[in-house]
Amino acid sequence: MVERKPDWLKVKLGGGAEFVRLRELIHANGLHTVCEEALCPNMGECWGHGRATLMILGNICTRGCLFCNVTSGRPCAPDASEPNMVAKAIKSMGLKDVVITSVTRDDLDDGGASIWAATIECIHETVPGVRVEVLIPDFRGRDDSFRLVLNAAPEIVGHNLETVRSLCRKVRPDADYDRSLNLLKWFHNNGAITKSGIMVGLGETFEEVQELMSEVAGTGCDIFYVGQYLRPSKKHIAVSRYVEPGEFDSYLRYGYKVGFKVVVSAPLVRSSYHSDIQADFIAKQLENRAALSARRNDEKN
Repeated sequence: MVERKPDWLKVKLGGGAEFVRLRELIHANGLHTVCEEALCPNMGECWGHGRATLMILGNICTRGCLFCNVTSGRPCAPDASEPNMVAKAIKSMGLKDVVITSVTRDDLDDGGASIWAATIECIHETVPGVRVEVLIPDFRGRDDSFRLVLNAAPEIVGHNLETVRSLCRKVRPDADYDRSLNLLKWFHNNGAITKSGIMVGLGETFEEVQELMSEVAGTGCDIFYVGQYLRPSKKHIAVSRYVEPGEFDSYLRYGYKVGFKVVVSAPLVRSSYHSDIQADFIAKQLENRAALSARRNDEKN
């Protein structure tokens, strides 16, 4: 039996003026956030800083991962007005850096990729200069769905492995470890800035985490996050252990050793958590790409 949560996992609940403002705007616009659905421990901190992760395509997932608090079942048909609604909400919130995620929609032929693309495009059109980070499902490995998302030009494409190879089938019964690796490799090879992450404390070994990190880095992935798994309820898979902060430091060092450009590793880290290190890296990457594009245009002229 796992002991009670250690002190380093205790967080304060949100309640500042910015937190309240964002909560009211999100609820007034009928939006779903992974912050609330997944019971994120950083919700108070992130909302207090004007950062939220919005969830599209409803709040019913067609899969039933054993770590996730999002409801699984038969979802409703996609709402064609959702992309515009999400974009207007982001503008009203005053966000310039937003994370978009979704439930998995295996019931749709394209996995919801067309709604994903429309949402990204609407956000860019409605809020010029906004930085859009997406955390996408695997779309059953369909290249045509990948292409729809890529062509909408999100600034960061994220997809989480969540856990090591030996636990994938148990923790994510409808997912496929190699399919997720192939997704990250596809987006990297097609020019995207890519990101992934895992939870620890599910029963993995230190060596298995290192092996996963090496495999993810081998796809060309730029950014990697590691955080502690926290059990949402007794219906979900139990925590095997609470990982000591020193072990997270070891993962951080190993991540840079195997080639990630950004590594964020700490007990309360989640893939959508704001990181100044990531923000600086993305800003430099986008600046370099803009400069390269300008030079190419000058050469053509």
